[in-house]
Amino acid sequence: MSRVYNFSAGPAMLPEAVLKRASEEMLDYNGTGESVMEMSHRSKEYQAIVDACEASLREIMNIPENYKVLFLQGGASSQFAMIPLNLMNGSGKADFVITGQWANKAYGEAKRYGECKVIASSKDKTFSYIPELNKADFTPDADYFHICLNNTIYGTKFSSLPDTGNVPLIADVSSCILSEPIDVTKFGLLYAGAQKNMGPAGLTVVIVREDLIGKARDITPTMFNYQIHAENGSMYNTPPTYGIYILGLVLSWIKEMGGLSAMKDLNERKAAVIYDFLDTSKMFKATVSGSDRSLMNIPFITGNDDLDSKFVKEAKAKGFINIKGHRSVGGMRASIYNAMPIEGCEKLVAFMKEFEANN
Repeated sequence: MSRVYNFSAGPAMLPEAVLKRASEEMLDYNGTGESVMEMSHRSKEYQAIVDACEASLREIMNIPENYKVLFLQGGASSQFAMIPLNLMNGSGKADFVITGQWANKAYGEAKRYGECKVIASSKDKTFSYIPELNKADFTPDADYFHICLNNTIYGTKFSSLPDTGNVPLIADVSSCILSEPIDVTKFGLLYAGAQKNMGPAGLTVVIVREDLIGKARDITPTMFNYQIHAENGSMYNTPPTYGIYILGLVLSWIKEMGGLSAMKDLNERKAAVIYDFLDTSKMFKATVSGSDRSLMNIPFITGNDDLDSKFVKEAKAKGFINIKGHRSVGGMRASIYNAMPIEGCEKLVAFMKEFEANN
């Protein structure tokens, strides 16, 4: 069977070059006679893998030395609790911008640990835009300010960052990490589940400024304390070893592609293929417009639920899978992460034109 075009929001498709390399090394990694999945995380062979992975991530993202890179588990959702447990330790206050389900969940979890303020929300229009922020509303002594940089479900992204001054800016970057350059120094902490642009589900990456580590609340579980993981090089317990190995292969692929600037150029071209069609189609319509549009997640509708269902069914038969929108919003969604080739976007649009002509 030929490979399908997988438009899933995550777990998402991986570069074929990465899958082939992993396949070649499945039974024997680098002459060790064993798979990385079987390898002791305490072995010098595996330590070399994790060290190389972190070095590549630091190089590609230009991560300064005063930031720690942590390879954790529990998904991005575990960070909704880890962040307030580790950071909400001064004033006990935090600010949030609610731009979708994941930002709202982060806010809801943090409320268990302190005083949380919603600075702005786009719920009034089903999270189809990024709300304007008034700096006068920001909490000056907040322990942190949280945003979701790219909203997977609703297809929006922040085109500019809020100026939070001395308050650390925290961002969930699960669905946009590695898709374009990002200035790490603008943030106190970045976190991401790996299953969209980095590798298989199970690995969570946290990039945190060193001065924010070591202040965890007394009630913080050991496994939720950033300091424990930083002091142990992400090896306090058995890390998601195979996920880290695959991330290393993905990072090598990105380097070969030309780095994050090249990835941004490619992702902008891919997104333009789909958005340009949606903006001229008589049947299909994008749910987000203007500068708030995501490069990674493109939701669209026909305006007719039966027609949407018919499109999803016929798309799958043509090899375009996981194009159905999130269950909370319906419609369709094309997630076009780094590994989606531009040909996938072009062929999807060709099918959409055919579907429109036939219906």
